[in-house]
Amino acid sequence: MSHLFTPITLGDVTLSNRIVVAPMCQYSADNGLATSWHMMHLGHLAMSGAGMLTIEATAVSPEGRITEGDLGLWSDAHRDALKPVVDAIRHYSNLPLSIQLGHAGRKASCNVPWKGGSSIAPDQTGGWQTWAPSALPFAEGDPVPTALNEDDIKTLKADFVAAAQRAASLGIDVIELHAAHGYLLHEFLSPLSNHREDGYGGTLENRLRLVLEVFDAVKEAIPAQMALGVRVSAEDWVEGGWDTDQTIALAKALEARGCHFIHVSSGGLSEHQQITAGPNYQVPMASRIKSSVDMPVIAVGLITEPEQAEAIIGTGQADMVGLARAMLFNPRWPWHAAAALKAQVRVPPQYERSEPHALKGLFSQ
Repeated sequence: MSHLFTPITLGDVTLSNRIVVAPMCQYSADNGLATSWHMMHLGHLAMSGAGMLTIEATAVSPEGRITEGDLGLWSDAHRDALKPVVDAIRHYSNLPLSIQLGHAGRKASCNVPWKGGSSIAPDQTGGWQTWAPSALPFAEGDPVPTALNEDDIKTLKADFVAAAQRAASLGIDVIELHAAHGYLLHEFLSPLSNHREDGYGGTLENRLRLVLEVFDAVKEAIPAQMALGVRVSAEDWVEGGWDTDQTIALAKALEARGCHFIHVSSGGLSEHQQITAGPNYQVPMASRIKSSVDMPVIAVGLITEPEQAEAIIGTGQADMVGLARAMLFNPRWPWHAAAALKAQVRVPPQYERSEPHALKGLFSQ
């Protein structure tokens, strides 16, 4: 029996298998509003046979967008624009739907990747003032962000809560808070970007404080049946930065607060990061965190082959695998994995006749 195709629960939410479609920014929103691109993109990924589909990083405020094309959930209009997408997925697919909520911090106000991805100064067309824990730019020559004061932090927490409540009103099953890849919550965690001298900076306990406060506030505001987890970068890949030991401390604190899962990535905080990427290169970090907590752990990082994913789950290195670019390249990856591992996968009845005769019985309702 395949380990990859066994069910798992996140709180009250049950996934039919251990494959998660990770959040992937599309940079195709209209002032934060979902467009027909999201209907097409998310709609076809909802047919993938994965255990859960995650909507891309979704900004909780306008200045929290990475680019002008980022999806947002900072108003009821943004909720209403996303509703047809969620409703269509709900009508035609029974897989759990997740959304990643975040704020880009000092890495906001950028061009879309296919236009270079460079930062845009506040006085340039398409740019705005960025925010961060400290007035330290991401890269040399980037615009300097404004350090958040305590009133700004209160507003930020309220923005996360309001966005989470809108996600709940849409019927989304799972919320993932984005504390990875050098964005605002990660910036508060790392001593490289957080030079504050108040209760949100300095010691590890202080640097954890904002992430934990946002988590607590969101958890209190959403229905009990919704699952709530956090995505982290376990390593900055820079000497003196955020690392796996500190991530374990965060994971334990989140678990004590009722966190339902932790999604383990790495990097993104500093232009000086030194990463040697290869198959499974981030899995050892997920494995260390899994050995320290009981809540489910999602591993990512150049996981491209069914047997590779099966081994990660089967050897207990992680509870789930997150796929992003592999899903863009092959949106039916779970179908092919099920065939390779002699398992079953759910598909809509309209697609059942695509099953090769040699693999009869691969699809289940």
